[in-house]
Amino acid sequence: MHHEVTLISTIAIGFVLAFTFGYIADRLRLPPLVGYLFAGILIGPYTPGFVADAGLSAQLAEVGVILLMFGVGLHFSASDLLAVRGIAIPGAIGQIVLATLLGMGMCWLWGWSLGTGLVVGLSLSVASTVVLLKALEERNLVNSPNGRVAVGWLIVEDLAMVLALVLLPAFAEILGGKPVEGHGAGSTDMPLLLELAVTLAKVAAFAVLAMLLGPKVVPWILARVARTGSRELFTLSVLAIALGIAYGSAHVFGVSFALGAFFAGVVLSESSFSHKAAADSLPLQDAFSVLFFVSVGMLFDPAILIRRPEAVLGVLAVIVIGKSLIAFGIIMLLRFPIGTGLMVSASLAQIGEFSFILIALGISTGLVPGEGRDLVVAGALFSIMLNPLVFALISELQRRVQLAQPAGTAFFGQPHYEALSHELDRIRARSEERTKAHDLKLHSLLEQFPVLSLVERQDQEALLLMFRPKSAAPGERVIRRGDRADGMYFISSGAVEVAVNGRTIRLDAGSYFGEMALLSGERRTADVVAVDFCQFLVLDRRDFNQFMARHPAVRAAVAEIAEQRREMNLAPTAEAEAGTKGS
Repeated sequence: MHHEVTLISTIAIGFVLAFTFGYIADRLRLPPLVGYLFAGILIGPYTPGFVADAGLSAQLAEVGVILLMFGVGLHFSASDLLAVRGIAIPGAIGQIVLATLLGMGMCWLWGWSLGTGLVVGLSLSVASTVVLLKALEERNLVNSPNGRVAVGWLIVEDLAMVLALVLLPAFAEILGGKPVEGHGAGSTDMPLLLELAVTLAKVAAFAVLAMLLGPKVVPWILARVARTGSRELFTLSVLAIALGIAYGSAHVFGVSFALGAFFAGVVLSESSFSHKAAADSLPLQDAFSVLFFVSVGMLFDPAILIRRPEAVLGVLAVIVIGKSLIAFGIIMLLRFPIGTGLMVSASLAQIGEFSFILIALGISTGLVPGEGRDLVVAGALFSIMLNPLVFALISELQRRVQLAQPAGTAFFGQPHYEALSHELDRIRARSEERTKAHDLKLHSLLEQFPVLSLVERQDQEALLLMFRPKSAAPGERVIRRGDRADGMYFISSGAVEVAVNGRTIRLDAGSYFGEMALLSGERRTADVVAVDFCQFLVLDRRDFNQFMARHPAVRAAVAEIAEQRREMNLAPTAEAEAGTKGS
């Protein structure tokens, strides 16, 4: 096939096969991701037939990881991260150290070097956030306390892996690999320590910028885009922010794409746009996350099952059994409940994206042989396939533990778990209050001005952003006859008097004025003066024109009322005073 359509063929065949085998897997009562993995094996370089472009597949999969981590950040605020730090930070670091040592011991039994064991052990110690999120979403556990702990745990793992990716080239030659540019034999301890300090400073600087500057800049950008009322522009802005911050963080601060996207989501989670951004990016998250699993399948060489079956079983045992037991033991030492230990253990019983990055770096530095990559990929493939079964077993164990618990007694770790649950509930309640206040404001607006209820539901958020608040004191002139029309005024509170053709008409809260001059393009035909302390919502001329062009039903309703008011202005005084006036 011509190289010009390599991208198209990779996406098309990947999606078609993923759909076909995902559906078959579902009919066989297996998770669809098993079908996605099998589709990847079929189009990989180790099976006959069509071979997809591995480089393109990996990059498409990276986009899926970025979007998925962005979605995690949208639902996982900075407050959540701080709430679970007491278990996530010591737990993740301790689990990485012990699991790495376990992997190194296994490699030592195979006769591999210390450096090889270190890289392989690190690759086996870190779980896939993509796989975890899919598992939690299927069981509706993302927002549960245990789910939050598991996600926070993996975020800490990702941060640790960022540091490992920086340090590995620096120590490659010392560990028995080949020299890496900038880290040769002539290097001293000082440059290495300096590089480590610079790396940590970059990560810290990125986190500080994301947390301090992001909440001010990102919502401001999205507010301006939302005011345009263009759905495609808003979706594009969300993607631009997610991918832009991910790319910028990787190239400027040395942070991984996925971690940068996660912080972009965290920044946006504190704004009123988080739900809309999540809804708009969800279809793309689902589509590209499928390509992630397909790309994993493409890396698998089935021949490794014949060459080293015992090694594959050993790697799988470290991932599924060793890591789970280590995590469970750490959580028990931290005095958290058995249920939390079981949930985190199931979450860590697989490996994924960071494992591939680490093992690829190990190969490029000469520390890991090609067989090491095959074993890690085999471990990832089978652990991902087995992960739903692990979660099912864990769920059954949790049920039995709860049944065995005597009624009315506190189980082990209850105080720590309740404190964490209360903190997460408090954070969630605060977030829900912001959302409820926003929804109440929108509902009140539509209730007070029924004409705006003609706007489609998905565009009502944008409508709320278009309004500019304005106030006026009693006696203040709001509109002067003969002026150019600057906007349409909606009276939230107070009252005004409209003077036109020698008549005075009073408008109270819930009324609006100023639409006639905007519709006709003429100058103002009346004076409007506040007779009470007034609060207005103003739709500026530009926004009015854009809004009416996009919503012809609202324009027709406003134009009809404006025509009635025009006729009243020409009617006898007594009849006009009984009506409502706009200027």
